Amino acid sequence: MAQWVGYMVSIKCINNLGNYQGEISDADLYKITLRKAFCNGIPCEGSITISASDISNLKLLEKYVEEPPQENSTVTIAKPVAKRAGRSYSTSDATPRQFQNGISGKSKPIDIDINKRFEDGLSSSFRNLSTSKRSQKGSKWTKGWKDEECFGSPVSSQIKDDFDFEKNLALFDKQAIWDELNYQKPDVVRQLDNKKIAKYRHDENIIACQPTSFRQIVVPKPDFCEYVTDDGLIIPSISRSLRKKIFDTADKAGLTWDRRVELFGTAAAEISIHLIGGGHRLNPSNSHQLPTVVVLSGPHRQGAAAINAARQLTSHGISTVVFGASPEAPSIRKELSLYTLTRNQFVTSVSCLPQTMDLIICALCDDTDPPKSYPALADWVNKNRAPVLALDPPPSGTPGIIPKISLIPVLPLPHSPNNGKLYLANLGLPVDVFHEVGVKYRSPFGSKNTIPLHLNE
Repeated sequence: MAQWVGYMVSIKCINNLGNYQGEISDADLYKITLRKAFCNGIPCEGSITISASDISNLKLLEKYVEEPPQENSTVTIAKPVAKRAGRSYSTSDATPRQFQNGISGKSKPIDIDINKRFEDGLSSSFRNLSTSKRSQKGSKWTKGWKDEECFGSPVSSQIKDDFDFEKNLALFDKQAIWDELNYQKPDVVRQLDNKKIAKYRHDENIIACQPTSFRQIVVPKPDFCEYVTDDGLIIPSISRSLRKKIFDTADKAGLTWDRRVELFGTAAAEISIHLIGGGHRLNPSNSHQLPTVVVLSGPHRQGAAAINAARQLTSHGISTVVFGASPEAPSIRKELSLYTLTRNQFVTSVSCLPQTMDLIICALCDDTDPPKSYPALADWVNKNRAPVLALDPPPSGTPGIIPKISLIPVLPLPHSPNNGKLYLANLGLPVDVFHEVGVKYRSPFGSKNTIPLHLNE
């Protein structure tokens, strides 16, 4: 039975065992073994052994014969010859190097690079190997054949050491070439080139320049700390007495407290909306989870400004709860009466305050020393995770409460770090109000009503 080894056969089995095709690798009177077998058109892994009793029909297709390797052959090189006089075309001398039948010519043999022959032979052998692997799997389009074609040949033996770009670049002294070229220029051109600003390499240390500082505001006695805006404008701090003079001058000019508190409350409302998440929280689609703001007001103008901010926040659809330390105080009576028209809550006990909120506006203390302490409210604030916005707090800070942001009107006092990040609010005071008290003033606000302040180091 050995004479049938290598033949391609097609076998039909009984009892619906299927149809098999493949190459005979072994055969005897009782069984037949196939390699590269297919069962009902599906390739099988390994060899398949079929018993003779299960065979219903057997057809010999052909004998598998491997293709002989192709012999290397050289080509005919045509040497061009210049066009001679009297000819309208140029000819070439064809020098036959070697014919396919093996008869060699009388010309000189071509020089062959041994290394190139080795590398070409090595790469071609791996190409043939990958091709044979694809043929063993039965089809060129077997999954992953492209990866094998691209990455199947080992290249580690062909790759020499990595090319050192840095070492090669160091061999070329570019500066010497530039100096030689510049030396050939006229003296006037060389002088202009020397005055050009030097350009730095990408890996050289470049020190970032500080923003330009502008001093648009000058106070009579700059004895305190200074602040700087994001645009580089220097904002000096002032004393309590100078700020009181500015407010008194504004009252005489007609910018009374009732006008200033509206502007200050508007600025506080803008900062509050930013802290609770901006317009996304006030979107009509989020009406089921509107933010809540708790306002802690004291019996002074700072407390009145906080109640004013609560009233303006309710006009944006925000739920507010106002805590009044002294509801009968004259300073907050007018603002409190306006707030009650919003139908939002007003409480006088810490136990009535909500447990969850989005923001706390603190205006418990004015700018007097020492500031009044509220231990129960301070404990309640510290137990909550909501950010705190302080309105015009004392320079030393609110006892027991550290706000995230403090909003300051007109010009800042020398505040301590206990007041968090400072924001300056624009109250729209005219320039002559500042000039009358000896302050050289030019508005630093630009297009905004509130600007952040940073301590000028």
